[in-house]
Amino acid sequence: MNIVAAVERPVTIGRLRRDLALQLQYAFGAGDKTRTPALDARLIVAHVLSIAPPSDLPLHDDRVLSSDEMTAAKALARRRARGEPVARLTGWREFWGIPFALSQTTLVPRPESETLVEVVLEFVASRRDDRLRLLDLGTGSGCILLALLSELPAAEGIGIDLDEAAIITARQNAWQLGLSARARFLVGDWADAITGRFDVIVSNPPYIPSVQIAGLAPEVRSFDPIAALDGGSDGLDSYRSILPDLARLLDIGGVACVEAGDGQAVDIVALAGRSGLTARTRSDLSGGTRAVLLRTIVGKSDVAKKSLGNRTRSV
Repeated sequence: MNIVAAVERPVTIGRLRRDLALQLQYAFGAGDKTRTPALDARLIVAHVLSIAPPSDLPLHDDRVLSSDEMTAAKALARRRARGEPVARLTGWREFWGIPFALSQTTLVPRPESETLVEVVLEFVASRRDDRLRLLDLGTGSGCILLALLSELPAAEGIGIDLDEAAIITARQNAWQLGLSARARFLVGDWADAITGRFDVIVSNPPYIPSVQIAGLAPEVRSFDPIAALDGGSDGLDSYRSILPDLARLLDIGGVACVEAGDGQAVDIVALAGRSGLTARTRSDLSGGTRAVLLRTIVGKSDVAKKSLGNRTRSV
């Protein structure tokens, strides 16, 4: 009897991404509709092969992979199956249609935060070509500030963050996007050392109540920096630090926009009123109140004015 040795078929990109998608779907559970195994597999394989944008990956489906490429992709897929976010595996995440590099000390940008960008752009629609001054408090990767600068060609901005590594990451993103000439990033404690007036101030501060950190999704709890999540006992500590400074920093006709956690908008509006600010809220695409738009009350622009020493420093 003739025995024909079985020859293993070469593994192509298409076969690998389909296999990884099935493995991830099994790991996540077929009933979990919150996960995206097919998209995750595509992003992982595209990252390993340096194919950009990842949406072009199916165009290369017939290409045969090397053993090293397969090993690398499978290793990342195993980490994803254990809960590590794809953005942490690849080191970047898209925000406002722009890729942003991440580091261990920066949050993974969320689509909900794009609400801040939308609200600000609506507010300055008639002034898009003006030389606006922007300030981003707790800038992280710089995604909100840099997204705004990408839409406002004459604007200039400053991003502040307490973490040096985050500031380095934000500067790298500005350079990659060609925005370094219009964006400065400094290490500082919120707006304590900032003087002058700004047309736009934005902030996505830590707002998760401390007792809720342990109950967050593993992708957030285990991989996002706790310092960028924990907002104190009631989640409002950062707002208590930020809001009193806004009246002295907003220029006439200026606007601030801060991100709010679930159910926090009412408390933020109350804090704003005590700081000489009017407030309006805006919902995100899921219907949750996500952004609070703040302006100074006429005649109370000096409510929070104070004398400050220079405590920011460059990295």
